Amino acid sequence: MSSCFNGGAGWPEPVVRVQAVSDTCGETIPERYVKPPNERPSTTTPQPAASSHGISGPNIPVVDMSMPDSEETARAVEAACREWGFFQAVNHGVRPELLRRARSSWRGFFRQPAEVRERYANSPTTYEGYGSRLGTAKGGHLDWGDYYFLHLLPSSIKSHDKWPDLPSTLREATEEYSEDVVKLCRRVSSLMSKGLGLDGGRLHEAFGGEGGEGACLRVNFYPRCPQPELTLGVAAHSDPGGMTMLLVDDHVRGLQVRKDGQWITVDPVPDAFIVNIGDQIQVLSNAAYKSVEHRVTVSAAEERLSLAFFYNPRSDIPVGPMPELVGPESPAMYPEMTFDEYRVHIRQRGLSGKAHLQSLQSFRSAASS
Repeated sequence: MSSCFNGGAGWPEPVVRVQAVSDTCGETIPERYVKPPNERPSTTTPQPAASSHGISGPNIPVVDMSMPDSEETARAVEAACREWGFFQAVNHGVRPELLRRARSSWRGFFRQPAEVRERYANSPTTYEGYGSRLGTAKGGHLDWGDYYFLHLLPSSIKSHDKWPDLPSTLREATEEYSEDVVKLCRRVSSLMSKGLGLDGGRLHEAFGGEGGEGACLRVNFYPRCPQPELTLGVAAHSDPGGMTMLLVDDHVRGLQVRKDGQWITVDPVPDAFIVNIGDQIQVLSNAAYKSVEHRVTVSAAEERLSLAFFYNPRSDIPVGPMPELVGPESPAMYPEMTFDEYRVHIRQRGLSGKAHLQSLQSFRSAASS
């Protein structure tokens, strides 16, 4: 079985499926997947000791979304967004059975024969479909992971023809899952707005309003890796969009969040969503809420699957600091830019920490000096 797919539709070189590399590379990963020494988990991450309750040491905040006092929930979300940029949402209203069905269906896709998966191979034009790389720079270091990317909102760009038809449960489970997660995103958006001292609908309005906002799903698949200390499933980055609802494997840790210069391995709460601030909310909040660098490690013993649901501003709306948060003591830190314009940088250069957002801030500083 060939490990390469020669896309020809915009990729600068043949695309290699990491599943196939994992199956054929033996005990040594190819050089293209070996990260520079300062980016490897072995040299930058002291792993927390295991305990009977998961891991010891710091962990991202947990917010109970079923608290009867909505103001108390808003305060908890605000504190997490300001201090961490991440939290785990529990009792969030999306049924555990649906979470398991969505995960199981997508795991079933990645277990299909290669020729079935390749029917949905993507291109860098939209990234929609089955993929194995980000960015179009030729010859760069690659991440140890494959993915499937889907556009969900606005409904005008959602195309079920690009959704896998195997396994048979996948389309229905993904549709139901996406509808419920959009509702949860809107609810969290309202809580975030209140935490900024604004009307509950203000962030939602800045995103384009109900039905106008953007949403997409990236299902990540990280095969077993014989040398996990040399590579990463996803390189360090902040999410370019608005907010992310991440559903991870409960039993395989991998997500790491940068906090005070240290990488902290997240201990996932069963059936929780890991929620994080994206660059667009950092811009809209004028950096009151900050997107935070995170990355994914891989395992020699087990494969890992996660569902990252991205909730974004409408792609053609100019996004800048909300006027209510700008004043003489807090000048606007970023210029206006549409999400489409911002994504161009990501797609050309791939993931690069918070360099893209920092370049915007530098541009604003230069323009105002």
